[in-house]
Amino acid sequence: MRRAPLLAPALLLTACVPLTASPPRAPMILVPAGPFIMGSDAAERSWAYGASSPAARRARWYDDEPRRVVSLPAFWIDRFLVTHGNYLAFVRATGHRAPGISKAEYLAQGFLVHDYDREVTRFLWRGGEPPPGLEAHPVVLVSAADAEAYCRWRGAREERLLRLPTEEEWEKAARGTDGRWFPWGMTWDPHRLNSAEAGPPFTTPVTGYPQGQSPYGMFDAAGNVFEWTASRYPDGRRVMKGAGSWDDEAGICRPAARHGRPPTSRHILFGFRCVGPAEVSEPYGKK
Repeated sequence: MRRAPLLAPALLLTACVPLTASPPRAPMILVPAGPFIMGSDAAERSWAYGASSPAARRARWYDDEPRRVVSLPAFWIDRFLVTHGNYLAFVRATGHRAPGISKAEYLAQGFLVHDYDREVTRFLWRGGEPPPGLEAHPVVLVSAADAEAYCRWRGAREERLLRLPTEEEWEKAARGTDGRWFPWGMTWDPHRLNSAEAGPPFTTPVTGYPQGQSPYGMFDAAGNVFEWTASRYPDGRRVMKGAGSWDDEAGICRPAARHGRPPTSRHILFGFRCVGPAEVSEPYGKK
C-alpha cells in the first residue's frame, strides 16, 4: 500500500507524557490541552476505501468523517482497555450484571455476521466469572450503560470522576495532533495491531501490541475492539471509535473512522476505556 505525505506540519505532535506511579489495575496517561486535526481528508478516505471490502465502498462508510481542527482541554485517559479482570472486580463489588447476552437477544440486535453458538459463546461469562484465560483481554458484551456504571464505580473508588471519553477525546488520544492516519504514523502496518489482516481471529491481551501505541502511549488505539464513547448521533446512537477490531480490515482501522450503534447493544467487538479530568494532578486518587 502506498505511503502518504505527512499532513499539517504546523501542528506538531505533543511529546508523550510519562506515566506516574499507579496501581497496576488502571494506569492512565495525560493528553495535554490544545488543538488537533480530527477526521479524514479525501486522500485518507480514498486509501481507506481501497483497503476495504466492496460493501464498505458501496455504503460509503467513511464519508462521515469531517476534517476539522478541534481544541480540547487536557484530560486523563486509560492507557489500556478495560479488561475482563478489571470488570470482574466491579461485578463482585456491586452485583452488576456480568457481561453476556442470550442467543435470542443477540439475534434481535441484528448482528448476524457472527455465529452465536460458534463465536459469541467464547466470550460469555459463566457463574459470574470471565472465560478462562481472558482476564487480560478487553471485556466485551457490555452496553454503554454497563460501561458508564463501571467508570462511575471505579471513579468513586479512586475518589475522582471517571466517565466514557467523548469522540473527540478518544480520537486525539489515539492519533495525536498532526492528522496522521494511524496511531504510529502514515504507513499501514498490520503487525502493529490486532486486526483481520495479521492478528488472530480473537481478542488479544491489552498489552499485546506496544508497537501500535499512540503518540501519547495509548495501547490498542487501533484494532482489538471498537470502543463506546459518550458522544451521540442525532438519532440517539452512540458513536463507536476504536479504529477497527480483531475482525476488521485495514480501511476501518484508523482513528478517524466512526460509526453508530444503539447504546443498549452488546457485542463481541465492543469494549471501552475511561477518562478523567486533568484538574486531578495525580490520576489515580488518594492512596
